[in-house]
Amino acid sequence: MPSSTSRIVFIGSAALLSLLLGACGKDDDKKKNAPATPALTVTTARPSTASLPVKLGANGNVAAWQEAIVGSESGGLRLLEVRVNVGDVVRKGETLAVFSADTVNADVGQAKAALQEAQANAAEAAANARRGLALKSSGALSEQQVTQYLTAERTAAARVAAAKATLTQQQLRLQHTQVLAPDSGIISARNATVGAVVGVGTELFRLIRQGRLEWRAELPASDIGRVQPGARVRVKGANGSEVLGKVRTVAPTVDAQTRTTLVYVDLPPALSSNAPLKAGMFAGGEFELGASNALTVPQQAIAVRDGFSYVFRLNPDSRVSRVKIDTGRRLGERIEVVSGLAADTPIVIQGAGFLNDGDLVRNVPAPAAAPAKVATR
Repeated sequence: MPSSTSRIVFIGSAALLSLLLGACGKDDDKKKNAPATPALTVTTARPSTASLPVKLGANGNVAAWQEAIVGSESGGLRLLEVRVNVGDVVRKGETLAVFSADTVNADVGQAKAALQEAQANAAEAAANARRGLALKSSGALSEQQVTQYLTAERTAAARVAAAKATLTQQQLRLQHTQVLAPDSGIISARNATVGAVVGVGTELFRLIRQGRLEWRAELPASDIGRVQPGARVRVKGANGSEVLGKVRTVAPTVDAQTRTTLVYVDLPPALSSNAPLKAGMFAGGEFELGASNALTVPQQAIAVRDGFSYVFRLNPDSRVSRVKIDTGRRLGERIEVVSGLAADTPIVIQGAGFLNDGDLVRNVPAPAAAPAKVATR
C-alpha cells in the first residue's frame, strides 16, 4: 500500500499538470481570436494609359550608297606616283595617281610638228587655188588644172583637221597620265602600285561616292506595308552608338528563298575613321512607325518569376492575388501590359517583389507626385 505521503505528492503533480494544460489551451484560444498581422505595408495604384512609340526591329548589312571604280585610261605607261591610300577623303578632281608622261610628251611634240606641216601645205594649196581661179578667166589654165588646185586645197585642209585631231588625242593621253577623282568621297580600296605598267581599264582605286552609306534592312514580306519612304530609322553601330537614318525606298521584289524584302535606309556620310558605321558591317535597327495608346504600369509593380511576369491585385479583404500578364513596349519606367489586366484594377506598386499569393497587406496612400516643372528658355 502506498503511503499517504506518496498519495499527496501524486495528487499534487496531477493538479499541477492540469493547471499547465489549462493555461496552454487559453493561450491557443487567444492566438485564434487575435487579428491577423499584415505581411507588408504597400502602396497601390491603377494602370494608366500612355502614348507609346510603335517600332519595328530589323537586321541588315551596311553598304556603300554607290562605289565608283577608278581605272587607268592610258595603256602601257609606268605608274610614277600614288598620292592617296585607303581611308583618305578626296575631293572631286583631286589627283590620285600620276603616270610617267615622257612617252606621251614625245607623241604630243610629234603631233604638233605634223600639224604645222599640214598647215603649211594647206596654205600653199590655198594660194595655188586662188591663183588658178584668177587665171581661169584669162584662159592661161585649163579647167582641169583649176579643178586640181581646188582639190589639192580641200585635201590639205582635211589633213590639217586630221593633224589637229591627232594632236587632241595625244593631249588627252597627256591629261590621262594624271588619275583624277570622279567625285568627292572616301577611298575604300587601292590596287595601284608604284612602278607598275598597267593596261587601259585596269582598276586602281575604289571610291565611296560622297562618303554616303546605306543600311539594307531585311524585312519579312508581312511587314512591307508598315514601312514607307521617309520613315525615321535608328541604326545601332558596333560600339553601341545610334545613328539616325531615313528610309529611301523599299525594294520592289521579295527574295524567293528567304521571303524577305530589302529596305534601303540612307545614313549620314561617314567621312572619318571613327564613324560608328562602316561598309560591310552587320547592324540592327528600329523603324519608327508613329505612336499608339497602351495600358501601362510602373516597372516596379511587375514581379518576374519562373520566366513569367506577374502583378499583385489588391482585393477588398486587403489580401493580394497574383495575376499573370503579358508585357510589351517600354517607355522610361513604365511598361505596356498587352493582356491579363483590366484598366480599373488596383495593383501593388511598392513591395510587389516581396509578396506571395494570398498575403495580407497594409495599404498606405502613395505620396503625391511633384508638379511638373515648366522648362524655360
